Parts: sequence; C-alpha cells; structure tokens
Amino acid sequence: MATPSDGLRGVVVGESTICDVQPEGKLYYRGYPIEVVADHATFEEVVYLLWYQKLPNAAEYAAFQQQIAENANLPEGVLPILKSIPATANSMDALRTVVSALGMFDPDQGDNSPAANLRKALRLQARVVTAVAAIERHQQGLDPIAPRADLNLAANFLYMLWGKDPDPLHVETIDKDLILHADHELNASTFAARVTVATYADLYSGAVSGIGALSGPRHGGAAEDTMNMLNEIGELDKVDGWVRPKLTGEKRTPIAGFGHAVYRAPDPRSNTLREMSRRLGELHNDTKFYEMTVAIEKIVDELSNTPERLAAGKQAIYPNVDCFSATCYYQMKLSVRLFTPIFVMSRMAGWCAHMIEQYQPGQRIIRPRAEYVGTHDLPWVAIDQR
Repeated sequence: MATPSDGLRGVVVGESTICDVQPEGKLYYRGYPIEVVADHATFEEVVYLLWYQKLPNAAEYAAFQQQIAENANLPEGVLPILKSIPATANSMDALRTVVSALGMFDPDQGDNSPAANLRKALRLQARVVTAVAAIERHQQGLDPIAPRADLNLAANFLYMLWGKDPDPLHVETIDKDLILHADHELNASTFAARVTVATYADLYSGAVSGIGALSGPRHGGAAEDTMNMLNEIGELDKVDGWVRPKLTGEKRTPIAGFGHAVYRAPDPRSNTLREMSRRLGELHNDTKFYEMTVAIEKIVDELSNTPERLAAGKQAIYPNVDCFSATCYYQMKLSVRLFTPIFVMSRMAGWCAHMIEQYQPGQRIIRPRAEYVGTHDLPWVAIDQR
C-alpha cells in the first residue's frame, strides 16, 4: 500500500475546473484571478460563473437575479421547524437542521438530473441567506423578516437582520466577503460535500455534510477566533505584549487569523478585506480593531518570516482571509455567532458547483484506503472467560 499522507496533504483525488488554489498566493475562479473578480463582480455573478462555467450576459444576469428573488422565501413548512429550535442552540447546528428540512420541501426532491440539481442549487443559495438571518432573529426572540425582491443577496441579508435599508458600504463589504469565500478548492467542507454526493445522495445531503464539516472550529471558526482574540487583547497598546510572547517562547502558539494549509505566500483574498476593514472603521469613526489587526500582522511578519526561520524550512506566515473578515463583521455590529453561518452563505455557491461537477458521468464514488496499524490473528476468548 502507498505511504499514508497525514490529513491527505498533497494528495490529488481528482480533476476540477472550478477553482485553482496555488501555494504561491494565487487563486482563480474558473480561470479569473480572485483580485479581478473581487474588484468587478457581484456575488450573484460569481455564483453564476461557478455553476455555469461562464460569466452571465446582461439578460442572463437579470434572469438569474429574478430567479433568486423568486426562491428566497423559506417554505411555510420550514418556519415551524425553525421556530422549534431552541434559541440557545448553536447557530451552525440550527442552520444544519434548517437546510436539511429545506430538502424535504423541495419540489425536485428525488430528482438528481442536471437540470433539477441546478434548480435545487438556486433554491439552496437563495434560501440559505434567508435562513441565516431568520435564525439570528429567532435567537434574539424576534420574528423573521421576509426578503425583498429588489435587493441582492448581500443587501437582503442585512435587511432581513435589521428590517431597514442597510448602509451601502455594509452591502459592499458583505458582497465582497461572499465573493472571497465562495470557493477554495477541496477544503474539508467541500470535500465532505463531494464525498456525500459521490454516493448519489441528493444535493441537500451534500450541503448538510458541508455545514457539518465547516462547523468544526479547525475549519470554519477562524473569524470567530480572531475576533475573540482581539477582544481579549482589548487595546492597541496591548497588542505587542500579548502577541510577542506567543511567538518567541520555546513552543510557539498559533495566532488566530494567520497561516494557511495551502498558501506559502500572502492569501490573495486578504488585501480586499483589509481595505474594507479600514473603510468601515473610518465610516464608524473607530479604527481600533483595524489598527490592532495591522499591528498584529507586523509583529507576526517580524518574528515568523525571518531569513533564519525560512532557511530552516519553516513556513512563512501571513494573514488569511478570516483575519480581516472578523473586523469587518464586528464593525458592522454583526454578532460573533453569525461569522461562520455567513461563511456558509458564501461557500454554498462553491459546494453546489463541486457537487454538480461530482454528479457528472464518469465520476466514481470516493473510497480511499487506510493503512491498518493494529494487530492480527488475536485468539478468541469466550465471553464467560473474559
């Protein structure tokens, strides 16, 4: 048997045309550099690109937006299920339950044809945004707010949270954040979704698998961890005293929001959110958290990316996408418990693209092997002699 790979690191399990993550700090959606996409696209355009393998023209874009608007409301049968969830439940647990319920009310339930899966993907993408907002309001003891047909997904999300027209910069920030998190190749949640539908399970089962994987703090919790860290530090003048000892002791401690499993260069998504964090801070006349994050970044770079460490084969450490998304969310007064569900709103686009790709003819069930390291040929002992 082949030599096992720790955590499947470096193992290529298949081919895809959706997303290319390159260690040297490059990221492409269907061939388009992420920086170009973030500067010019809307999230709806990115969803269309990921699913249909091309950018929409004006007519296609308008029709796609209309389809999303027409499918954004939660089915009546799902609302009682949502309201029955304890208000104290973890937001990701609640979202996993609601998405599972959505599958039972989908008119294409049981149909795994390409056309049906695209229709299901559209309903999932439209309704997961509504679900996240409704769950948050339920946890606050408030009734859900119905989506508006005249708003895009980013604006609708903020409107459904607060019941008022959102600030344009807030909408721009959420839209860019959704774009940047939309896909990232075979991360844990995307791989989980593909493994599920490789058995020909339905799209909703794959989405629930993705949510389950993303709910783990080692995958989807980076933004929450980053914000908790910033709140623990408290003030800009305390950053150095908090961060430096963690990077200079005998056992270095990871810093939330820094480092990546693939990138060996700066995360190409981080610059966009760094700028949005700065602009949000200026909008609200409070740049403390932005300045704290920049200060942490400088200390991490100083102590981690030294010629000596790099020459010794140590990995360079840079901010990842969640480093500045945390401060963006927080400056918009979004609850920390919303951080990972917002990730789901975005990554649903990528999950659906990968699941649709996995359903294509010729794709096999994903069935790796394990290297058995236990014993063999143990003697059987009767139960009365054990």
